[in-house]
Amino acid sequence: AANCAQQCPTNSRRLKMTNLLLFCFGGIIIRRFSFFHSQKNFIKTSKYNVLTFLPVNLFEQFQRIANAYFLFLLVLQLVPQVSSLSWTTTVIPLLLVLIITAVKDAIDDYVSYFCCSDSLRNIMREKWMHVQVGDIIKLQNNQFVTADVLLLTSSEPHGLVYIETAELDGETNLKVKQALTVTSVMGEDIHALAAFDGDIKCEIPNNKLDKFVGTLTYQGNKYPLNVEKLLLRGCVLRNTEWCFGLVIFAGPETKLMQNSGLPTFKRTSIDRLMNVLVLWIFGFLAIMCTFLAFGNAFWQHNIGYYFQTFLPWQSYISNSSFSGFLVFWSYVIILNTVVPISLYVSVEIIRLGNSFYIDWDRKMYYPKKDFPAKARTTTLNEELGQIKYIFSDKTGTLTQNIMAFNKCTINGVLYGDVLDFYLKTILSSPQKTPKLDFSFNPMADSNFVFYDKSLVEAVNTKKHEVHEFFRLLSLCNTVMPDEKQQGKLVYQAQSPDEGALVTAARNFGFVLKSRTPETITIIEMGKPTVYKMLAILDFDNIRKRMSVIVRSPAGKLHLYCKGADTVLFAKLSPSSQTILPKTVEHLNEFAGIGLRTLLLASKELNERAFNSWQKRHLEASTSVQNREEKLQLLYEEIERDLHLIGGTAVEDKLQRGVPLTIEKLSEANIKIWVLTGDKLETAVNIGYACNLLQDEMNEVFIIEADTPDAVHDELWAAREQMTGQFLKNGILFSNKLDNMYLIVPSIGICSRKKLKLDFLTIACSCEAVICCRVTPLQKAHVVELVKKHTKAITLAIGDGANDVSMIKAANIGVGVSGQEGMQAVLSSDFAFAQFRYLQRLLLVHGRWSYIRMCNFLRYFFYKNFTFTLVHFWYGFFCGFSAQTVYDEWFITLYNLVYTALPILAMSLFNQDVNDYWSLAYPQLYEPGQLDLFFNKLEFVKCVIHGIYSSLVLFYIPYGALYETVRDDGKTTSDYQSFALIAQTCLLLTVTMEIAIDTVYWTAFNHLFIWGSLVVYFAISFTMYSNGLFAIIPGAFSFIGAARNILNQPHVWLTIFLTTVLCSLPTIILRCIAIETKPTFSDKVVLPKRKSQPIRRVSARRSGYAFSHQRGFGALITTGLNMRPQALRSPTFRMNIETLKRVKLALYEKYDK
Repeated sequence: AANCAQQCPTNSRRLKMTNLLLFCFGGIIIRRFSFFHSQKNFIKTSKYNVLTFLPVNLFEQFQRIANAYFLFLLVLQLVPQVSSLSWTTTVIPLLLVLIITAVKDAIDDYVSYFCCSDSLRNIMREKWMHVQVGDIIKLQNNQFVTADVLLLTSSEPHGLVYIETAELDGETNLKVKQALTVTSVMGEDIHALAAFDGDIKCEIPNNKLDKFVGTLTYQGNKYPLNVEKLLLRGCVLRNTEWCFGLVIFAGPETKLMQNSGLPTFKRTSIDRLMNVLVLWIFGFLAIMCTFLAFGNAFWQHNIGYYFQTFLPWQSYISNSSFSGFLVFWSYVIILNTVVPISLYVSVEIIRLGNSFYIDWDRKMYYPKKDFPAKARTTTLNEELGQIKYIFSDKTGTLTQNIMAFNKCTINGVLYGDVLDFYLKTILSSPQKTPKLDFSFNPMADSNFVFYDKSLVEAVNTKKHEVHEFFRLLSLCNTVMPDEKQQGKLVYQAQSPDEGALVTAARNFGFVLKSRTPETITIIEMGKPTVYKMLAILDFDNIRKRMSVIVRSPAGKLHLYCKGADTVLFAKLSPSSQTILPKTVEHLNEFAGIGLRTLLLASKELNERAFNSWQKRHLEASTSVQNREEKLQLLYEEIERDLHLIGGTAVEDKLQRGVPLTIEKLSEANIKIWVLTGDKLETAVNIGYACNLLQDEMNEVFIIEADTPDAVHDELWAAREQMTGQFLKNGILFSNKLDNMYLIVPSIGICSRKKLKLDFLTIACSCEAVICCRVTPLQKAHVVELVKKHTKAITLAIGDGANDVSMIKAANIGVGVSGQEGMQAVLSSDFAFAQFRYLQRLLLVHGRWSYIRMCNFLRYFFYKNFTFTLVHFWYGFFCGFSAQTVYDEWFITLYNLVYTALPILAMSLFNQDVNDYWSLAYPQLYEPGQLDLFFNKLEFVKCVIHGIYSSLVLFYIPYGALYETVRDDGKTTSDYQSFALIAQTCLLLTVTMEIAIDTVYWTAFNHLFIWGSLVVYFAISFTMYSNGLFAIIPGAFSFIGAARNILNQPHVWLTIFLTTVLCSLPTIILRCIAIETKPTFSDKVVLPKRKSQPIRRVSARRSGYAFSHQRGFGALITTGLNMRPQALRSPTFRMNIETLKRVKLALYEKYDK
């Protein structure tokens, strides 16, 4: 065992099977002993259990500064020398916040536990957790795969199994896995499986679902293992009676659990701003408490000693400095409401409510897939209203990703165009012509559509180049044919492109019939032909090509290759130069009309050279260390001197509504970048088709250089052209351009830091940017580059696994449920089925969420500052003795009851404009991009407004009650009367403020806003009643205050005056702003005023303007012209009778 461990590299794992022990219970498990400590298959996705929930959850909650701060206040309130408030004023809000959060966390954790427990019950309820690495397990049809297992054998021919990976990537189409031939021969023989003593060396556990590197040493031979031999945990066995597999990874080491880590934590700009403002508030609180502490020390030293002679203190403190120190902490307790304890909880509730609107929006529901829009995160809603850059994939996001074979070029001849028989011109709409009849081919796909009959004629005349073209399409792929019924073939393709190309070959007489690990059977023009599959050089995003090496029935070796033209051009032999120019011309023509192109090439291999290469290929494919690098070198070695056959063109149509969506988003000042792996011409054509590029735009540059220095020169020239300043013959010219776009054929050329910044400067100045030939990693780098250097809010949208890195890199990730599975959706923050829903997500839901959040924050800070600063002014009249203005119960209920529901109603239901106007006027979106509705300046305005309101709330009631008596002669100048009036004025003021801010009134707004006032008066009269005082005298000391004060006319006049003075500045400033500087929203909402008629004023002149003809005096005196005339429409209308007469006259004229 020690020797084996030393032989294994640090980044690999080795399983060597020794003595066997067979257990059969429920399912079949063959227990293997291995030379290392095997991982149990038990997993735990929940964070808590019954014993750990309370301590762990509380520990997590007190990680928040606000919660820890209020816990500190609670401790301070337990000190009698410091606190003048009951501990209930802090403990009740704190407990409420902790309980709400704990309940939410418990529910989320229980759902996670339930899902985990449910998955453990799928197959072997209590036995999943007992599976270990090294076990051989038996799976049956429709069962979940219990761990990551190496497929050994199955009930299907050639060791095939069919699996569904919806739990992993969301794809519902079946995938095919195939066992090694050497293990598949064991079948269902338990004794043979028990005698299996292979030695497996594989990679360490990781989260790469599409990668697996391993080597099986069995019976003295080495066999390469890849992901095609691995069944991952979470997959479901379909259409396969049974299979056996060897457990490679179990429990938390499975790829499913490796991908279940915490997602990237995304914080909104509002969150970051709130954290800064909370620190400001802490500083403001410290300054106020310090000022009041010094005031107390001064007052204690100069006045307090003499004052206590008339009013003896219970515990006099002779040291004024120590008194000031205690008062500092006392005021920290009293003024703690300026620090918003309920801010974060309220924000989360608002976000949750607004995310439900996205989930419930039927206008974002796609019935064809039964896929509604989904807010997969509830913490980023308002960020949707601030997007500045959108990064979009093309295929499947802007297009439908439903591929159809459209055109091709073979040996320099173009096929696919339909000619008009008489005019001898190419028809622009071949759909008007009858499609080809493939009835001569009994195995043709009835859904395949093609119009050019010359290609069928070329196939029937047995042109060698045409046959070789379709032979390549039928051989060079990884498509798995599945013959459900006699002659009914169904292809399982890894990509829509491959499916379209293999289907085309099928219809033109080259049918992919079946395949095994060693052979592939093609029916060529009705004749079955078996090719021996010697090697598959698979496709990846870096190689951008795929090759297969086969041996024909005649014994010849052939390499067939298909891939991107930019890659294969450099690998062609000199003999291909004769047809290369024509082929390039055709490919450019295909790309120019938005088709996806591939180049096809082949070559015949030398037997001796191939045998040498095959040995090295086997060594590289069985290597655990640097397998990919070694294979790439071997691929480059053999994929050279290829003979050009032709090219294909596959059509991928735009999704419905894409042009309108891009137009609306552009009008909202959102810049859209398309990052695609397609070639330049295809991307440009799609750009024009979807309105991203327009004819009136000024083209900046297509960066064509291929070296860093040349790229730098082109970028510098582009920058000069854009800024409009350039030198010519020593003279500085200026010709600045607007409305520009940039096209980059390959972003990889901008790898240097200086080039990146130059590229970013130019690209961000353009209205639209298209980056072609971009790899998935480069997509993420582009997004990160813009996000880092522009500080703008970015959104990335895509539909495939190659878009996941880009989606995670952006501030907001949007997944489109397309033809490439659900990996993009599962990695996204928001998801829907069509690109056109993006405009509604941003312009409606995003804008509403941003405005609602900003209104909430402005009002929240205003009401808290107004509430708290009244205590500050009161300190000047109570000797800075840390006494409260309000009743303790009012302090407790102010944020929790009286003002909680009104602000929630406004934050959940308010709309400045409805969804129709939001979409009709995309310019309404721009203020969110500029952070105009809430920023540091708006916060300062809220503070100033709160200071003014607190001054009015304190001094107006103070002056009104100063030496004032009731109608019966009793005084009202007592503390309880003042406190009741001040808190009543405060609540009415903040309620009026929210009523002013509310634009869209619903029944809930009326209920919560006006209902909160009703609740306040009901609670006040109840708490200040004789009954509660008799029950708990110490808790309800304001006995009779409400009924004694609120029945006085001058009190209500005081309340009215105070409320009006507090609300008046808001109303006045708003009216002035609407009149002098209206926002775009104001212009949309407010009715347009009619322009006043222009009146001309002129001085009297002593001239005559009468004509020397008889006037209309007689007519005037008759009164005939005084008849009221019918109102005329401002538009021209002809009298109906006149029209009839004219029509009749015309008829008579033509009759004559």
